[in-house]
Amino acid sequence: MATEVKTIHNLLRTRNIGIMAHIDAGKTTTTERILYYTGRSHKLGEVHEGSATMDWMVQEQERGITITSAATTVFWDFRDEKYKINIIDTPGHVDFTVEVERSLRVLDGAVALFCAVGGVEPQSETVWRQADKYKVPRLCFVNKMDRAGADFFGVLTQIKERLGANPIPLQIPIGEEDNFIGIVDLIRNKAFVWDDSSKGVVMTEVPIPDDLADVVDEYRQKLIEGVAEDNDELLEKFMDDPESITEEEIIAQIRKATIDLRISPVMCGSAFKNKGVQTLLNGVIQYLPSPLDVDAVKGINPKTDKEEIRRVSVDEPFSALAFKIATDPFVGRIAFFRVYSGVLEAGSYVYNASTGKKERISRIMQMHANKQNPLDRIEAGDIGAAVGFKLIRTGDTLTNEGRPILLESMSFPEPVIHVSIEPKTQADMDKMGVALAKLAEEDPTFRVRTDEASGQTIISGMGELHLEILIDRMKREFKVEANQGRPQVAYKEAITATAQHREVYKKQTGGKGKFADIVFEISPADENVVGLQFVDQVKGGNIPREYIPAIQKGFKESMSNGVLAGFPIDSMKVRLLDGSFHAVDSDALSFEMAARLGYKESCRKAKAILLEPIMKVEVLTPDDYLGDVTGDLNKRRAILRDVTAKATGQIIKADVPLSEMFGYVTSLRSLTSGRATSSMEFSHYAPAPENVAEAVVNKAKGIIK
Repeated sequence: MATEVKTIHNLLRTRNIGIMAHIDAGKTTTTERILYYTGRSHKLGEVHEGSATMDWMVQEQERGITITSAATTVFWDFRDEKYKINIIDTPGHVDFTVEVERSLRVLDGAVALFCAVGGVEPQSETVWRQADKYKVPRLCFVNKMDRAGADFFGVLTQIKERLGANPIPLQIPIGEEDNFIGIVDLIRNKAFVWDDSSKGVVMTEVPIPDDLADVVDEYRQKLIEGVAEDNDELLEKFMDDPESITEEEIIAQIRKATIDLRISPVMCGSAFKNKGVQTLLNGVIQYLPSPLDVDAVKGINPKTDKEEIRRVSVDEPFSALAFKIATDPFVGRIAFFRVYSGVLEAGSYVYNASTGKKERISRIMQMHANKQNPLDRIEAGDIGAAVGFKLIRTGDTLTNEGRPILLESMSFPEPVIHVSIEPKTQADMDKMGVALAKLAEEDPTFRVRTDEASGQTIISGMGELHLEILIDRMKREFKVEANQGRPQVAYKEAITATAQHREVYKKQTGGKGKFADIVFEISPADENVVGLQFVDQVKGGNIPREYIPAIQKGFKESMSNGVLAGFPIDSMKVRLLDGSFHAVDSDALSFEMAARLGYKESCRKAKAILLEPIMKVEVLTPDDYLGDVTGDLNKRRAILRDVTAKATGQIIKADVPLSEMFGYVTSLRSLTSGRATSSMEFSHYAPAPENVAEAVVNKAKGIIK
């Protein structure tokens, strides 16, 4: 019992958080300051100098961007108690969205960073939606308050309007841009300024500036009103005397509303100038949930197929989710995992409920970027890394063999771009296969396949930068030199009409022959159905039951190869109506072949069309270049959605086919003398215009026009 009490005490003082934002909002700089203030590092790492601890990959240091989510554990003293914070610093670039997705799946809370100048940017919206999907409570931090054009209240409005959130400021900045010197704490109703010489450690109390008095009164009133409306006792106090509500009562109520996802508290600062990071750490402790504040995890018992729950407790059977696989040159493959219940000892066996196999975990480690600290055991509510396993993939559930549970895995977007690559020398041939397999194992949005027609190796990913980084990693980490082709768009095919077809497969070769006869109807799948929707309507045993799965398999496997140009079909419906068989010549393979041949013929009748990926593009341009930028987008077949004026220029939102966007960043720079910026993320697939479809199909078939 003493262990249980100790564990609960430890869990109450544990926070599993991620830092998420649009590219360049200052995530990594904020994490570096957290490492500095918590004593994790004794030197301030800077992204622009390539010395950030968490950006440990060579490519990250060269480009000044985060590519892979890095995990670390820090300890923070708050009100004479030591708190443990597991932090995951996630990338901001949309090409690496998988890193954010899998991190949010296992976190209890997140810090959403916003640039005080840029506000809510495109990737801010994407990560916010991902956090909504996994019901992750958020604390907002408006960073870069020292930058020219900083606008704290403007960012608040954008969070409300563009994210549909309920931002509640806990602080009001004193000054903006170069004059940003401190904050007014609305809970304590006191003003503080930072002492620059102490690197943000010392804050001195000062009177609330006269010019802020009205604003402070207004927002403090809103804060107390918001806190009181959810609690009858506090509401009564508020009616009698608003000032009688204590600081502790306000904090407790803000914490509850944050964890219930009703509000997102907002703080501000400048991580680069060492301002506000310590108050942010206090905010993480005060307002974001501990593992005990989060609902018990639900899963399916693979033996009974019934739903079960696991409470966050060392007394429950062990369950954990592997959310990331990485390769380390010294220790080999590492699986990052979140423990939801029970205890795991180093050297013990776990049951992988996703594969049905046992795995030995030889070592457990706590990660600090790419460095490891060994642990003897890891308990419920913690995040760690395992070494020594044979086959664990991203999204696998690790559990107790006697009491297994299968947790919900993660869904990842389909790649939209592909490139052909070939090794430069024969010696690189085998090494390339190993390197690609390891990279694909780490990144579920990276796919590798061999083109049947040309024999080329094709790699697919989320964008040009994504594939560029992976090819660079192959060269540096695996010493494989490769030539690459031009990026190609990942088109798809779809059928748009309903067609009925009869396929008779007949072969006589002297001995036992082959025979299968099927009648079926092919049509677009029902709404929201992905894959093959197969309906068996054969009556009277015209096709024996044992051949039906073979027919289904024939259709399902054929979908990876469309009839127009060999692009995959995502979804379709097949109704098997009738057929016949031969007592001697029919077998499962004959019916599978009939389905494959029937698929090709019927898809042509069902009016197959080409689908192309459409990207959601957002461009921020100075007013002078608005006409040039929109004109250029129109040439690229863009559908303009919105143009909004902002203090820093005009924001253009458009949907543009991916095939028209290759090299767009370079042409946008030359068009606007380097003053415009753009971001792009996958939106949806749409039918390609006839002339485009014809050109793509002809190219795929090798026809030159």
